[in-house]
Amino acid sequence: METADVIVGGGGIIGLSVALELARSGFRVRVLEKGRVMAEASWAAAGMLAGHDSEHPSELTELAELSLALYPDYLATIERLSGREVPIRTRSALITCGDGAMSAEEAQKRVPGLATKGRSFCWRPEASLDPRDLCTALPLAAAGAGVVLQEQTEVLSVRSLAGSVEVSTARERLSAGSFVNCCGAWAAEVQLENQPSAGVEPWKGQIFAVRVDPPANLAYVLRTPEVYLVPRGGGLIVIGATVERVGFDRRVDSLAVERLHALAAELWPPIAAGRVVESWAGLRPGTSDGLPVIGDAGRPNCWVATGHFRNGILLAPATGMVVRRLLQGSSPAVSLAAFAPGRSVSDKVESAAL
Repeated sequence: METADVIVGGGGIIGLSVALELARSGFRVRVLEKGRVMAEASWAAAGMLAGHDSEHPSELTELAELSLALYPDYLATIERLSGREVPIRTRSALITCGDGAMSAEEAQKRVPGLATKGRSFCWRPEASLDPRDLCTALPLAAAGAGVVLQEQTEVLSVRSLAGSVEVSTARERLSAGSFVNCCGAWAAEVQLENQPSAGVEPWKGQIFAVRVDPPANLAYVLRTPEVYLVPRGGGLIVIGATVERVGFDRRVDSLAVERLHALAAELWPPIAAGRVVESWAGLRPGTSDGLPVIGDAGRPNCWVATGHFRNGILLAPATGMVVRRLLQGSSPAVSLAAFAPGRSVSDKVESAAL
C-alpha cells in the first residue's frame, strides 16, 4: 500500500486548505477527491468574507475572526506557490440592519439607485473575492507545496490501526499516519468503523450571475437576509442564494432564479435590466445546528473538518490552522467545543430560505 503522513478526504477549499497547511509544516499529504478538486461547493460559492454577519451563530465568532486575521497571509501563500493572483474584488458591504443605521441619503450616495424605503442600512468593512480565482490557484499552490492530488478517487471507508489508518477506495487501499475527513456534503458517506456518520448533509444553493451595462454600476456587496448581490467587476454581479434541503439534487430551477432576480431588483432596481449570463447550483455541507464539525472523529488517528455550510470560503484558513495544530498535538488556538463531532444538537436550520 502507498503511504503518506496524512490522507485528506475531499478536495474542496477546506480539504485543500488543510492539506496546504499540513504540507507547509512538513507533513507528506495526499488528497483523495471523488470528482475534480474545487468543483463542488467551493466553485459555486459567492465569496463573501462576512466574518461578522449578524446571522451567523455566535459560536462561529472566534473561528471567523481568526480566519479573517489569517486571510492576507493565506492568499499571499497561495499566490506565491501557484503564480496565480487571487484578488480581493470588493472591500465593503452595505447590509440591512437595525442599530447603527446610516441615513437613506448616505446609503443612496454609496449605492445610487438603492431602494431604501422601509429598510435601514449599515456600512461594513467586509471583503469579497471570486472563489473561481481560488479554484484555479489553490490546487496549484497545494501541489507546489508537495501535496499529492488524486482526483476521481472516492473514499469509501477508513480503518484505524495501531499508529496508522487504512483508507479504502474503489481501486485500492492506502496507508497513512492519519486521515482527515473533509468530504463536504459527502462526509457522512465515509464509513469509519464503529462510529456514527459525520452528521453532515447537502444543502442546495442556487445562484446566478447578471451583467449590467453602464451607467449602472455596483461597487460594493449588497446584502439582506433574503438576497445578496456581489460585484465581480466588469458589470458582472452574482446574485444568490437559495437554501434547500433536497438531497444531492443540483438542478437549477428557473423559477427560483426569477424569484431571486426579483428580490435583487426590489433592493437595487438597476439590476432588473441585467442579463442573466450564467446560473448554477452547489451543495453546501450543513449540520442540524448550522455549525462545522471539527475535531477527533472518534477513532485513533482519524479527524474530521467539514460542515461549514455557507462559510467554507471564510473559514478555510482558520480550519487549516486548527487541524494542523490538532494533528501536531498542540492547542488549536480557538475553542472547538461547539464544533465537536458527535455533539447532541437540536434541529435549528430551516428547511428553506426561499
